[in-house]
Amino acid sequence: MSLPGWDALTTPAGAGLLDQASALRAAGTAFDKISQQLRRDGADPDTLSAALTVAGLREKAHPKFGPLAGEMLFTQAGLEQASRVPVAELHAARFAGCTTVADLGCGLGAESLAFLRAGLQVRAVELDPITAQFAHHNLSVEATALRDKHQSAPRFDVVTGDATAVGSADADGVFLDPARRTAGHRDTKRLISSDDYSPSLDFAFAAARSSRSGGVKLGPGIDRELIPDDAEAQWVSVDGQLVEMGLWFGAAARAGVRRAATVLRVHGGEPSTHELLAAADAPDAEVRELGEYLIEPDNAVIRARLIGLLGAELDAGMLHESIAYLTADRAVTTPFAQVFRVIEELPAKEKDLKRALAARGIGRLEIKKRGVDVDPAALRTRLRLRGPNSATLILSRSASRHMALLAERC
Repeated sequence: MSLPGWDALTTPAGAGLLDQASALRAAGTAFDKISQQLRRDGADPDTLSAALTVAGLREKAHPKFGPLAGEMLFTQAGLEQASRVPVAELHAARFAGCTTVADLGCGLGAESLAFLRAGLQVRAVELDPITAQFAHHNLSVEATALRDKHQSAPRFDVVTGDATAVGSADADGVFLDPARRTAGHRDTKRLISSDDYSPSLDFAFAAARSSRSGGVKLGPGIDRELIPDDAEAQWVSVDGQLVEMGLWFGAAARAGVRRAATVLRVHGGEPSTHELLAAADAPDAEVRELGEYLIEPDNAVIRARLIGLLGAELDAGMLHESIAYLTADRAVTTPFAQVFRVIEELPAKEKDLKRALAARGIGRLEIKKRGVDVDPAALRTRLRLRGPNSATLILSRSASRHMALLAERC
């Protein structure tokens, strides 16, 4: 359903108003002052409201889209669901060898932008008319940027319609991101059942299989029983945050790979990509006693069920058979986990733990936990921490006892 004033943002007058609002915002003017000034200048109230919203969303979009965000159009729901640039570029790389990719359910066009940058022609399909207009604008911005860099801009087309009816035409690659939230431009809610996805998983899988290369983007918590046997399942994390699970079919899937944990490091240094690959879920590592180091696997590794593979690479064992902590006797460096040196084991009973932390002058405490029913924020309050020192407290269980480990990051 359209919101008043949003259609106008793709017209010259609306675009000009948005440019004014964005320029004032870039100069440090508060949103209420911008509204007052542009209302005095005769701006249409509905269009102005939409322009101010998009100007705010452009600021929020910068971490995902970089400088290009300043020229793009967003809805709140569309921005929340859009892939980050490095993740979208991972998707685009899967379609090497294709000529045209049909982006069925393109949203604001995050993947389609990456496809263009990869030199692929794009057929983008979007059900919602406003979102489709915004996607067309965003793709036009990208095409202009490519031409400004003296690069060729592949052909693109944005079709407004139901992906199940419009289809992929003659595209030799198909990418789908089924809607996993209720319809709308803001305040949408996550759909609980995969049966309610739009388009359905059955359609998405069939469409992906029908092309030379096919991909389906899903939430990282998808029921593993829904993963097809003929697809490569890839869990992706960005700077430690698990963001998605992708299913890849045909030429988009890697030979012999059915499970992949992909870890992207974007901030704090040179961007990098690291992967653990396997033909199936890896058997868990053997349970062992606590060593000098505790290892917390990245969530992509955990979801891909490749903890055992990581344990074998690091010569590490499980702390408990059902808890995703590894332990080892030697220091390791790995992009697939956070590693902590265990300083000492403290009493697990809260009263005794509080006394032990006070004796060590710990006033700043990072609390991590797995396998124990503890609210870290509430516990931190009850501990009444004071002192000049800082530390990490890891609460978990071994095969024989509850554990409270004072640790430091390696």
